[in-house]
Formats: sequence, C-alpha cells, structure tokens
Amino acid sequence: MTTAPDILCIGSVLWDVIGRCDTPMRQGADMPGRITRLPGGVALNIAMALKRFGLHPALLSAVGRDVPGDELIAACQARGLMTDLIYRSDDLPTDQYMAVEASNGLIAAIADAHSLEAAGDKILRPLGGGTIAQPYTGPVALDGNLTLDLLSAMARSPELARADLRVAPASPGKALRLSPFVETGRGTLYVNLEEAGLLCQAHFDTSADAAAELLHRGAARAVVTDGGNPATVAGPSGIATQTPPPVAVARVTGAGDTFMAAHIAAELRGLDPDAALASALDAAALYVSGETKI
Repeated sequence: MTTAPDILCIGSVLWDVIGRCDTPMRQGADMPGRITRLPGGVALNIAMALKRFGLHPALLSAVGRDVPGDELIAACQARGLMTDLIYRSDDLPTDQYMAVEASNGLIAAIADAHSLEAAGDKILRPLGGGTIAQPYTGPVALDGNLTLDLLSAMARSPELARADLRVAPASPGKALRLSPFVETGRGTLYVNLEEAGLLCQAHFDTSADAAAELLHRGAARAVVTDGGNPATVAGPSGIATQTPPPVAVARVTGAGDTFMAAHIAAELRGLDPDAALASALDAAALYVSGETKI
C-alpha cells in the first residue's frame, strides 16, 4: 500500500445483484423493473461511503481468483479503495448478494457469503503478520458476515484490544453473532430495532429503549436505528435521540451501511454525539432518496 489506511473495513466484499421495481410488490409477484450488478457487501459498502467522506479505507476480506473476483477488485481500486490486504482464494468463488426491492421496501434478499466464512481467520493475516503495525489503535468497521467463532475471537483479540471497533450484524439473521461484543463490552454496536431485539431477546418500541437495554446487558456503546423513526446513540456520555429527515424512498440496500460510515466519519472529525448522529441521518436520507452516487 502506498498510503496508510485511516480505517480497516473487515467483512463481506462481494457483488450485489439488485432487482428494483418502481411500484409496490407482494410475495410471488412478477413485475417489470431494472436489474443491476454493483460492488457491495457490508464492509465494502461502508468503505465506499467512507471514501466519499474523505477517508482512506483498507479492505480485509476474501475474494476468489475468478473472473467475478478480478472484476470486483478492479471496481474497488477504481473507487480508490485499498485492496492489498484482501485474501484471494484459488478455490473459493467470489461471494454475491441478491435482493428484490420495490416502492414498498425490500421484498426479499439472499446473502451468499459462504466463501468469506470458509476463509475464516485467513482474512486477518495482515493483523498478525506485520503488514499492519501493532498494536493497531485506529478505527475498524467490522461486519457480522464472519462466523460466530471468528467474531468471538476478534472480540477478545489482543491485536484489536486498543482498536476503535465499530460492529454491525449485516442482517437480522446474523444479529446474534454480535453477542461476543456485548459480553466483552467491546466496541460500538450498530443495529436496527429488530436486531437489537434479537440480541436482547426482547421487544422494543423505541430505539432509545433498545439502546439503553444493550448498555444494561454489557455493550460499551450502541447506535440503534428504526427506519424513518427516531434513532439513538447511547454510551457512557449519555443518550442522544433524533428523527431522520423525511424522504421518498428510492433504494434501501446499503442504507444502513451508509449511515454507519457517515457516523464513523463524523465522529472521526470530532463532532459531538448529537451532531454526529444528525450528520449520519442526513447522509442516510440522501442515500435512500437516490441523490447520493454509489
């Protein structure tokens, strides 16, 4: 790498295949629309957003040595992202994500991140092999597409003991994989209301209630979103809650990743909790409205 990264983005780097319809859809519907293929995955979405906010992220992930993998690496490099630390596998295919969206939101999605899971701790070799200076004390954006065992090890890892960990579950189905970070009181958790409920095995009506309970259960810090309803940041310094600006929804895939990246970037600029939350909500609103370029 010719430039030292400002932040490490660890997790899924894959192709997003997104079908979008401009009208409402129901289960089993067959509608006209557009199908696109874009670089995606939680870690990559966060990295691309961080780059737009002026940071220099490096990716730690697994990408196959296949044609889709070569194309994906080239797409990342074209966006100014550091790909030198990505593990390239000779026998694992490049992962992909498929979703169907309509004017009434996300209809269905399937994440095929099996190669990332199979690669395991090979993606973390730069942390222990001298590529990244130790102890690493910078920020890390980490997603829950890794296995529970690997995430548990990272929550207790001496290589990351002094890092500023920012952790997201990737999807409600993987929310419980964040439990080691609650148990160890490590990092800032970025979850939506449903994911917070799964982590706490409880039902919450508001993001403020969910964030407070995550702290009560041991989380060091929590950021809880709830779509167009108020979002909350909770930590040792207190609780901040704000309502997102209302916008017409043009897309939803990647919105949470954009919010997380914007919040990290705002805090790295030194903004206080209220200002950082407002900045992140504004950025997510622009993304959802379709006004932000990918």
